[in-house]
Amino acid sequence: MPDFGIDDFRLREARAQAARARERLHYGLAVLFGILAGWVDLKVGDLLFTALLVVASCMLLGVLRPQRPWRWVVVVGICVPVVELMGYLMLAQRPYRAQVYESFLAFFPGIAGAYGGAALRGVADNLLRGK
Repeated sequence: MPDFGIDDFRLREARAQAARARERLHYGLAVLFGILAGWVDLKVGDLLFTALLVVASCMLLGVLRPQRPWRWVVVVGICVPVVELMGYLMLAQRPYRAQVYESFLAFFPGIAGAYGGAALRGVADNLLRGK
């Protein structure tokens, strides 16, 4: 049985803290990307451009953190309708009824982006692993 000294404990604790900090950073990026996509959807009103932003952001987050990529779809995708609601309540910007419903469609390109990014990370890890 290995004898773990106090230095090993501190090292493991420092690594755990760094991992938690990276995870908070990734969630912050996801919220920021979601707010940006929602704002673009509110101002431009083009679902295709919004979908492009959601795909790109979910793909980036899927590459950065490929474990459980569905969470990036949820975080980024839910921000788009929330920003539409905030724009309705605070900015008095009245989106069309179709624009409100189409903001929920941001989940579909997000699924493709997040799982595509996770698959891309898996392929890159597999190719770059030295044997």
